Amino acid sequence: MDRLRTSVIITALVKRLREGGSWCGETHVQKSTYILQEMLTVPLNYEFILYKHGPFSFDFRDELTVLRADGLLVFEPQNPPYGPRISTTVLSDDLQRRFPKTLKRYGEKIDFVAEALKDKGVAVLERLSTALYVTLEIGRNLSTDERGNALVRLKPHVSLRDAIVAVNIIDDMSQQAEHLTV
Repeated sequence: MDRLRTSVIITALVKRLREGGSWCGETHVQKSTYILQEMLTVPLNYEFILYKHGPFSFDFRDELTVLRADGLLVFEPQNPPYGPRISTTVLSDDLQRRFPKTLKRYGEKIDFVAEALKDKGVAVLERLSTALYVTLEIGRNLSTDERGNALVRLKPHVSLRDAIVAVNIIDDMSQQAEHLTV
């Protein structure tokens, strides 16, 4: 996918997250983008690795910086210890108006992810995105318990109970999103 269309998708995701009441810090946008790309098969082509707080893309972090430099996103400073909140701009609204086909093609997927994750805190986002990572890496055919145990091995600070809950939520989201990925 070309850079302009990718910019449209990312700014639309940020806008939908904010409209839904999300804090919309970098963690929120990273994890939402990961789920949009990997679960809903939106071809953003970011390389995610398992990192400190779940799947993370250094390429995507760079893209957020470029979107900010282009005036399509703004980072709103918050009182410590919180990082900045990310918001869209008038320029990103203009860009989205220029690509209605892209928004039509991916809009339902963006809305689905934003609705599912809008009220999640960073700890929950870490568990959910890591549950998806584990599911994709070791296979959906393994039991919830097996995937939960795999998540705990990767993230020992996560309780087995929370890991299993995260795997179940990811399974439910995947099932609900099936009609969007055909």
